[in-house]
Amino acid sequence: MPIIKHADYQAPFWLPNGHSQTIFPSVFRKIKTVNYLRERIITPDNDFLDLDWAKANPEIDKDNKKLVILSHGLEGDSSRQYMMGMVQIFTKNGFDCLAWNFRSCSGELNRTTRFYHSGATDDLDLVVKHAISKDYQQIYLVGFSLGGNLTLKYLGEQSENLSSKIKKAVTFSVPLHLSSSSQTIGWLYTKRFNDSLKKKILAKAKLFPEQIQTSNISKIKTLKDFDDCYTSQLHGFQDAEDYYERNSSLYFLDKIQIPTLIINAQNDPFLSKACFPFEKVNSLEQVFFQAPENGGHCGFYQDNYQGILWSEKRALAWISNN
Repeated sequence: MPIIKHADYQAPFWLPNGHSQTIFPSVFRKIKTVNYLRERIITPDNDFLDLDWAKANPEIDKDNKKLVILSHGLEGDSSRQYMMGMVQIFTKNGFDCLAWNFRSCSGELNRTTRFYHSGATDDLDLVVKHAISKDYQQIYLVGFSLGGNLTLKYLGEQSENLSSKIKKAVTFSVPLHLSSSSQTIGWLYTKRFNDSLKKKILAKAKLFPEQIQTSNISKIKTLKDFDDCYTSQLHGFQDAEDYYERNSSLYFLDKIQIPTLIINAQNDPFLSKACFPFEKVNSLEQVFFQAPENGGHCGFYQDNYQGILWSEKRALAWISNN
């Protein structure tokens, strides 16, 4: 499939690099037009997932058949600006939206020792099946960063067994190769993520003191350290590298059977060179790849910004175009 290396995204001159293009929308962009209706569903292991629904026309069309399911990034949630902005544009264009929160990300610590991780596709599958039970006939998947990796891995795992109701997918800022990306991400972002993750571990250790040890938590400095000590051990992997190798979506792309667009900015400070697999994607029939020169990580704040990001317009165009 054709690869568009230079997309039509143009960054403002006052956001000159990947860091500024990442941080500015994350900190300063506000979305106030989305009103969620929360639903809690119970998982097979007696945990819970909190789902936030936004209807396109709840008073006019109560039986909308089109749904977009959105998966957020590491330590994100349904209230992040990149999630709400995407919900905003899709609901305004006739799609219902389901923005789900990973375990421990909805504002309440989950009930089991496990958390969420880059390859926890069983939870995404549960969300998809729940959406199908609502009688939606056209379902589209949108994923950001970790949620993008999760989405792509899910599509590859399901492959020919994927529900025919899932029509297309689009992902942004995806660490397709987890190991090298964990080494690429800078200290500022690492510290922010680790501070948040450590708080959750300390809270969970109070509930499960025998299963979760925190004596060495102060020694964790990198995401790989955290994944070595906690992510891998709580989810059945040998260590961080085993976790990365078994869950990197790069290895699942060739199994994807529906039209899927991956958009990674070339100046994304989170992504390694392995996250730009031009040669591999060029041989695939259903996977498309765009690599704008700019955009940052889940950024794509555009020069003529009028409340909508370039990424949101691109996702709507991809999903709406038959």
